[in-house]
Amino acid sequence: MASYKEIVTKAVVGKAKKNSSSKFTVKPEETPDTVLGCWVINHTFDGRNQNGIVNIAGSFDVNVWYSYNNDTKTAVTTKRFNYNDKMNIKLKDGASLNDASEIIVRSLNQPTVTDVFIKNGEVNMTIEKELGVEIVGSTMLKVSVEDDADDYDVLDDIDENELNDVDNINPDYLS
Repeated sequence: MASYKEIVTKAVVGKAKKNSSSKFTVKPEETPDTVLGCWVINHTFDGRNQNGIVNIAGSFDVNVWYSYNNDTKTAVTTKRFNYNDKMNIKLKDGASLNDASEIIVRSLNQPTVTDVFIKNGEVNMTIEKELGVEIVGSTMLKVSVEDDADDYDVLDDIDENELNDVDNINPDYLS
């Protein structure tokens, strides 16, 4: 007859991802003529519970390589941008987001510049990113337990004479 036991464990109780696209502006020291390159580095982020909603605070650096002085000289300018994204994640099986919940944030697609142009001496760009969040919380499993299960096999004693019996070897075995 089976009985049931309850096991309390940690498991992913909610999971979601979010794409975002934002516009940013960089004002270089010189007036740029052409943007030669634009890339995002040093992306960092952290997720926190804020009244049942995941608040992701992050930042990244944008490097803009540009030409100036009628395309005769080049320079690189760097600017750090901060962002805050909020995610309302649906949790499974009546779980709730609380201070005991673990929030795991991953960058599914790193921030990437998708559009860049110069207007009024400023470099304007669109940056897209995709973040994924997993909420780890306590959950309970119910498992069936067999009360009368006997998982040992019964072995007979080994007869030492049978192991050392070389008289029963077939001499034609290798032929």
